[in-house]
Amino acid sequence: MNCSSKLSSMAKRRHLRPSLFFLLLIFLTVFGVIVPVFALLPSLNSHSHGLFRHHHHHSNFKKVHTRKFEIDDDMFWKDGKPFQIIGGDLHYFRTLPEYWEDRLLRAKALGLNTIQTYIPWNLHEPKPGNFTFSGIADIVSFIQLCQKLDFLVMLRAGPYICAEWDFGGFPAWLLTKTPASRLRSSDPGYLQWVERWWGIILPKVAPLLYNNGGPIIMVQIENEFGSYGDDQAYLHHLVTLARGYLGDEIILYTTDGGTRETLEKGTIRGNAVFSAIDFSTGERPWPIFNLQKEFNAPGKSPPLTAEFYTGWLTHWGENMATTDANTTAAALSEILAGKGSAVLYMAHGGTNFGFYNGANTGDDVLDYKPDLTSYDYDAPIKESGDIDNAKFEAIRRVIQHYSGALLPSVPSNNEKIGYGPIHLQKSAFLFDLIHMMNPVDVAVSEEPLSMEAMDQSFGFLLYTTEYVAKNNEDGHVLFIPEVHDRAQVFLSCSSENKGVRPTSVGIIERWSNRRLNLPNTRCDSNTLYILVENMGRINYGRYLADRKGIVSSVYLDNSVLHGWKMIPIPFNNLNEIPRISFFSQIAHSGLNKIIANRGLEVKSDNISSEPALYTGYFYVDKVNLRKDTFLSFGGWTKGIAFVNEFNLGRFWPVVGPQCNLYVPAPILRLGKNVLVILELESPNRDLVVHSVDQPDFTCGSSKSNLSQLLSHQQSPRL
Repeated sequence: MNCSSKLSSMAKRRHLRPSLFFLLLIFLTVFGVIVPVFALLPSLNSHSHGLFRHHHHHSNFKKVHTRKFEIDDDMFWKDGKPFQIIGGDLHYFRTLPEYWEDRLLRAKALGLNTIQTYIPWNLHEPKPGNFTFSGIADIVSFIQLCQKLDFLVMLRAGPYICAEWDFGGFPAWLLTKTPASRLRSSDPGYLQWVERWWGIILPKVAPLLYNNGGPIIMVQIENEFGSYGDDQAYLHHLVTLARGYLGDEIILYTTDGGTRETLEKGTIRGNAVFSAIDFSTGERPWPIFNLQKEFNAPGKSPPLTAEFYTGWLTHWGENMATTDANTTAAALSEILAGKGSAVLYMAHGGTNFGFYNGANTGDDVLDYKPDLTSYDYDAPIKESGDIDNAKFEAIRRVIQHYSGALLPSVPSNNEKIGYGPIHLQKSAFLFDLIHMMNPVDVAVSEEPLSMEAMDQSFGFLLYTTEYVAKNNEDGHVLFIPEVHDRAQVFLSCSSENKGVRPTSVGIIERWSNRRLNLPNTRCDSNTLYILVENMGRINYGRYLADRKGIVSSVYLDNSVLHGWKMIPIPFNNLNEIPRISFFSQIAHSGLNKIIANRGLEVKSDNISSEPALYTGYFYVDKVNLRKDTFLSFGGWTKGIAFVNEFNLGRFWPVVGPQCNLYVPAPILRLGKNVLVILELESPNRDLVVHSVDQPDFTCGSSKSNLSQLLSHQQSPRL
């Protein structure tokens, strides 16, 4: 039955309702019980929706007519009229607030009427009880801006979100709670933290629900749970929590892969929660939409793919994932032509600034694949907001054809600029920073402690211990069964002069887990340094509880090493600054004074494989020259970069495919701008970084031995 015949049948069914209603109204008026009866009316759902939707033109019902978004006759209805969701994911936490409006206007020009976004718990509660809702975490302002620009909003409240985001949005401190609780389950130990978090976030967004005058039309429960577990008690508990804070009128929804197995596990049967689906772009949509109907109440299953993939994620060591523009547009056309609804994942990908990128695994925990800093996703709106591309144009044509609306004109790309070469100087060796640490932050333990046990969520953790060297001509063998994720190993003689630098002896990576041969130093005692980088927690699958650092014993020649000292080196992250900030000292050459006092010499031409900080400056002379730019790391190896103390994220050009880091203009200052790089291995020989005007995703894959260790198998984006 087509849409027009459905509308006709609906009108016939509802034609008799007014007369019955007025008879009842007169009867109740005579007995003076109007107020009690209206107080006892059920929430506006199920069959009562049609009554109020189709009689708002009567003056007697102006009081009860409110903004309403609902589901009936297998369609979405907005204020009594059929509505087709043509939406897109655009995550507020992957775009600077200064650019929210710019990206939303580009989504408007694409033809979208709805914005979908996740809420990452770890962004908003980086430490237990320490909540932040300002800057890039100002979700309320983002939603209000969506409404100002005439978008509806679909809110994916979690508590788990996946999203290629560290730990699937969970805060890392959940891993420290004892007794250990089962995440994403009805375990009371886990639910108590979910209840506290939702008790903070849901009241914040409740005033922004559509029925309360805001733009939020739907709120998602969990995320693709059917691909993970089978715990209906957990899902029902989340629904009860959500209803308690959001009321009965808002549409709650789940999203699961379009297979019977995932829908069986991830959906909530009945009329309380709408079941949306996702599936690979190019699959035949309508058989899957028909399957979707089996998991919704009769008449309550408008066809909706909540994740229509416009591109795909990319891990370090892979070629940049891309999809064909015409193929993507044709797949979208097949959905919209049948009056189906779709949400583009992604409309605009953005950037995993700081340390927030996630990771995937294959069949075992060693098959670890961290995501890039860029979350471009090959979306129609590129990482820097560019829309002059074939995919944007093809999708826009399809949307304009089926929406029938006159779309806004297409804005031009934002201007970008290359500020040229930025020359750097070595500011400090990383290991010298440990002398700035508060002794309270340093832990001592017989066995290595994880990063989470150190009350640290991101960055690096330095492990040191001493061992007595045995006379062994062949050296020694170091083995760490579980290192998460990448360990650089250094060695020095404990008895020698303190000015002697530690010597790099190799790297142990989670995905290769190799034994490392240590040289015979012929020292009475050796100091072992192991610098472990957290490269992003797993965000999907059965290995979700991904503790970082060294999470096993450490063996030297098959004997366990004891007596460890753990020194946290967290660095600035997107929404938090460590208690010790190194940048002010670096910018004012304070570290050079510290190092000089210790008798150490820092030379700009001292090229070594020891991790070091490098500092350079570039200038923005005029306000109109404050533009987006990209930093090109050709000739550098691996590390992180900061501009004006803002953590841009990781670079790893020797592995690729990402060569450049995106620098949004709002980060820049008029006048002097400070670039600080932590290079973990070997720097560019000329100590130069180039500021250029375009991205580059062509690095590494053809020339890196390490990239061969990274699996090229494309795992699901669930």
